[in-house]
Amino acid sequence: STFSDAAQVSRFNPLTRVPTLVLDGGESLIESDAIIDHLDELAGRERALYPPGGAARRRAMRICALGAGVADAAVSLFYEKVFHREPSEALSERRRGQIARGLDALEAERKATATPFWFGASPGHADIMVSCALRFLREAHPTLFEASALPALAVHAVRCEGLPAFRDHAQAFIPPA
Repeated sequence: STFSDAAQVSRFNPLTRVPTLVLDGGESLIESDAIIDHLDELAGRERALYPPGGAARRRAMRICALGAGVADAAVSLFYEKVFHREPSEALSERRRGQIARGLDALEAERKATATPFWFGASPGHADIMVSCALRFLREAHPTLFEASALPALAVHAVRCEGLPAFRDHAQAFIPPA
């Protein structure tokens, strides 16, 4: 937790943010793209989670950025409600708008994709990022994700969360006390 374990997290990431991956040699990788780039390098091109280059890689990075943006706005909106006696309605409305526009863009991207996952038959980083963002959004702000209004994303989330890797490593959202 970036709150209850803030001292420990900040030893590895001065921003006290997750995700942070600490390598065996002590090097800290911060933010998803740096972590995925390292894991892709270890896995090799044929098992990498990002397409190797070109338009497909840029599209995957765009989808990831949209997913991360939705998640960041959802976290900000959550903290606005939790840490302020009187939350800023202007900031809250801005965050809800960012979430809605991000979800609309992701829905359009997913509708335009015929494969089970964004880039084929197996999941990649775009699938992981969006699924994690959607899960957090549904748990922290259940009224902001309406499955019937975002059917392609809803199906995508169910497909991803049904994978053994997701089931085995899922953590419930526990709000800070």
